Amino acid sequence: MSRLVHAIALGLVGAGIVHIIVLILVPGYSQRDAWSALAERSNFYVVTRLNPPGEAPLIGSLDPLFDAVACRFDLADGPLRVHAAGKVPYWSLSVYDRVGQNVYSVNDRASADGSLDFVVATPAQMVELRNELPAAFERSVFIEANVGEGIVMLRAFVPDESWRPTVTRYLQGAACEAPL
Repeated sequence: MSRLVHAIALGLVGAGIVHIIVLILVPGYSQRDAWSALAERSNFYVVTRLNPPGEAPLIGSLDPLFDAVACRFDLADGPLRVHAAGKVPYWSLSVYDRVGQNVYSVNDRASADGSLDFVVATPAQMVELRNELPAAFERSVFIEANVGEGIVMLRAFVPDESWRPTVTRYLQGAACEAPL
């Protein structure tokens, strides 16, 4: 019986030590999320490269066959328009909320001609857009996202090194803007 009590006490002490260590480590890891990393490098509506050449990637575990850019947005400022000119072998666009939950994902197959021109809006903003569609949005694909602040990430496939300059130009030309 004393062995059982000793084993239970030892287990409780071990569990307590593990919980204390986790609580000590949480603040260090909570400051390293994608939102914080982007906020350190750029402001809202600024397209930021996630894997700049010669530097450590802004966000870990990026696929080496893709180049990626991201921008933070706040739909309280109005709908967000994301667009880029040109063609690349493949692109994908993801919308994340502030805590990093994927709200919407789409790729080049979603637009008729493979071009990147998307508008992200809240449900209320979407109703307003349907009533009075701005001329700039006539060819845009609409994404309804019930988020306030978030991150849009654009990734482009680099099949081999000969494509890298094209993909780099494409991503450098990407725009992430709130309408005036």
